[in-house]
Amino acid sequence: MSRRLLLLLTLTCAVGVGTVYFPQAVSPLVVAALHASPGSATLVVTAIQIGYTAGIFLLVPLGDRLPHRPLLVTLLALTGAGLLAAGCAPGLAPLIGAAAVVGTTTVAAQVIGPLAAGLVAAERRGAVLGTLLSGSTGGMLLARTFGGTLGEWLGWRAPYLVAGAVALVLAAVLARTLPVTAAGSRERYPALLAAPLRLLLTEPELRRSCLYQATVFGGFSAVWTCLALLLTGPVYGLGAHAVGMLALVGAVTMLCTPYAGRLVDRTGADRVNLVCLLGFLVSAAVLAVGSRGGAAGLLALAGGTLLLDVAMQCGMVANQARVYALRPDARSRLNTAYMTCAYLGGSGGSWLGVRIHGRAGWPGVCALVAVLAAVALARHLVALRGRGPDARQAGDGGRGGPVHVGIGRPPAVPRLSKQPVERRAL
Repeated sequence: MSRRLLLLLTLTCAVGVGTVYFPQAVSPLVVAALHASPGSATLVVTAIQIGYTAGIFLLVPLGDRLPHRPLLVTLLALTGAGLLAAGCAPGLAPLIGAAAVVGTTTVAAQVIGPLAAGLVAAERRGAVLGTLLSGSTGGMLLARTFGGTLGEWLGWRAPYLVAGAVALVLAAVLARTLPVTAAGSRERYPALLAAPLRLLLTEPELRRSCLYQATVFGGFSAVWTCLALLLTGPVYGLGAHAVGMLALVGAVTMLCTPYAGRLVDRTGADRVNLVCLLGFLVSAAVLAVGSRGGAAGLLALAGGTLLLDVAMQCGMVANQARVYALRPDARSRLNTAYMTCAYLGGSGGSWLGVRIHGRAGWPGVCALVAVLAAVALARHLVALRGRGPDARQAGDGGRGGPVHVGIGRPPAVPRLSKQPVERRAL
């Protein structure tokens, strides 16, 4: 893993994740240009998100069955073709169809994670995963700005056409630069699809990581779903642009995730998880101050969302490092199980957050975040107590050490005799 290759993979993650988000900024332009209703135009965004979830389930497990280079090149080529088709769509229905194809194939970031984990030594895995996650975060944050600005200048088709050209160029570059990797599994496709559920049942460390990310991402989604209701409501009376400006605070996480990855390599995933879960719990208290309104409330919202974003993203680095250390031959299937649980938690958090906000307002949403953080923290403390002080000092799966995971007792390690060599010889 050279720095040049890491930079290229990070850029690919940014483009892949950004493809999911830039259509959100283009939707108003689609409404005006195609004379569609706002509700029907949002189906484009919905189609991409549903396609992305389907792609994680249907395509990411193939990373264990197929060599990574042809798989990634094919996915990027299909994404580029779908974006070009969307940019040339004559009406709303073809645009929605092309968006579904784009969402399904733009899962390159979820394939790159397991690939990168196998290309670096265990002591560098956390740092590399943190760098890749910073690229995904940057793509998510900058995609809306890219789509909105380019769409205002050149029309709604321009962002799709430019993004399609970029995806095709990346496909050509990766076809020449990615190293050749061997398939880690020879299982048939139906078995690959069933493997994530089977791994959830047999790998306790995977279940633990999934619980952390599902609860934290659920609280994260609840906050950002209800934040627009708070800022545009009677407490602040601001416009929708205020939410976008506040989201830019999350750009700091691009700098934090590589550092978190290095900490995982140095101290282990469990310690980083502990700090992140505590930070997530504190963010609930800081965000609660935002219900007061005024300048102090806005400052609390900015600080609370920043702490929330950093805790969620850095915790993801620790979780992925732990998950990828479980079974090198099944990293893509492990990632499928992990990301599916994360997105289910995020969807549940958004749904629950809106309903709690309708009954208890913003303080109720902050209480939900605190409860979810407490659940994850309690499970983590149980895991730390079960490991014992010696295991905690020695590190964990995130550091790539010889750690037993799974069901049953760890293999016995031969113990050296304490007798002197001469006496044993006699």
